[in-house]
Amino acid sequence: MKFEKRSGDAETPAPAPEDTPSTGKKPVVIYIMILFIVAFLLMALSFLMHQRSNSEVLGELQNSVSAMQEVQATQDALVELQSQLKDAEDTIAELESAAEEDQQALEAAQRENEALLALYTLQQQYATGDLEACQNTIQSFEAAGYQEDLPQTAENDVTPPSQRYEQLKTAVEARTAEQP
Repeated sequence: MKFEKRSGDAETPAPAPEDTPSTGKKPVVIYIMILFIVAFLLMALSFLMHQRSNSEVLGELQNSVSAMQEVQATQDALVELQSQLKDAEDTIAELESAAEEDQQALEAAQRENEALLALYTLQQQYATGDLEACQNTIQSFEAAGYQEDLPQTAENDVTPPSQRYEQLKTAVEARTAEQP
């Protein structure tokens, strides 16, 4: 019996299912393809947006790096200028010190010149025999303190000016004491 059932079933033709499944599978495949295409387009759009965002961030970073390089260059220039300023200040201090020394030497030379001129005047007055003028010159000479400014040495076996002043002073005092 079992046999018959099988054979009985085999005799009845089965309906052709080819029309229904093929029409049902085509819309699903098209739908899946559309979904994949949409997903691909969304991924491509997302990729492009990220590329644009990354390029903007990269541009900002490059601007920031350029600004930092400019700041560093400015700081380096500032350090160099500060170094040059310090060198210039040191040079100015040295020059001021040298100028002060030169000024002191000039003043000493002027005082020595004035003392020598006063000594010359005293010699001329003594040579002419004007003892009163010699006394006045000696008083102004000592009041000005020129005796300290006279050179202590001389060249070529010449009497040093300081010694010559003492000789003239002694001679004037001696001649003044002799006169009534």
